[in-house]
Amino acid sequence: MDLSLSPSVSDTVCVLWGCELNDTQRNAVFEIAEDLLEHQFFIRTMCLSAGASKEMHVVEVQDRVGEYCKPVPIATLHPMCQPMVSFSGFELMPPVIFNLRSGQGPLFISGQHLTLVYEEEEEEVFSSTPPLDHSGLQ
Repeated sequence: MDLSLSPSVSDTVCVLWGCELNDTQRNAVFEIAEDLLEHQFFIRTMCLSAGASKEMHVVEVQDRVGEYCKPVPIATLHPMCQPMVSFSGFELMPPVIFNLRSGQGPLFISGQHLTLVYEEEEEEVFSSTPPLDHSGLQ
């Protein structure tokens, strides 16, 4: 195994993302371009606006949209008792669909999209023996 070549993260690109869900816009989708980079998406906060209707608001999420993926409720908000929820380390795999399952909103979702760029590094291997001194040879 050649240990002189090892992948390392050479660059990280961080982009903030947000959307609004309400009675007319009940779904939002976070998508990425098809590439060979590693993408991570983290939900940060969900909060109701000051003018949100006084009812329960349920938000569900579905990641890696496919045949076996089903929407899962992740937050229940109410303007009187829990108008906001924060997440720590809640990572989803794009594409991600957010759905306002119940309530009229408006409700805001913020997230963070990280793109990791890997680079192959070559480490030089130096010999432990010193170079020969040819100055004394005639």
